[in-house]
Amino acid sequence: MIEIHLYGKLRKISEIETIRENGVLFIEPDSAETMTTVLKRAGVVEDDAHSIFLNARLFAARSNMARWLGYQPAFRNPLDWNLDVPLNSGDRIGVFGSDMAALVV
Repeated sequence: MIEIHLYGKLRKISEIETIRENGVLFIEPDSAETMTTVLKRAGVVEDDAHSIFLNARLFAARSNMARWLGYQPAFRNPLDWNLDVPLNSGDRIGVFGSDMAALVV
């Protein structure tokens, strides 16, 4: 399973009831699952996401501030915003909207 945590407005606008209630969704990954496909399955519009964490490391960010403050990158430059990276069962994702940007930094 992939565990997805949505924060702020992302949680409120999701059409998936369990996310609206507690902000967490568990998804059984497909064989070709990527961050892009997982976010779509969770009902997240990519443009609404401000910062994404994968397994407690910064995966993608719209601002360099999080990296400047010392967040460890997942495995590449988080500013390039390439979400077509494969995911695996057991991965944990945190997605913060622009209304939660101050909490990330």
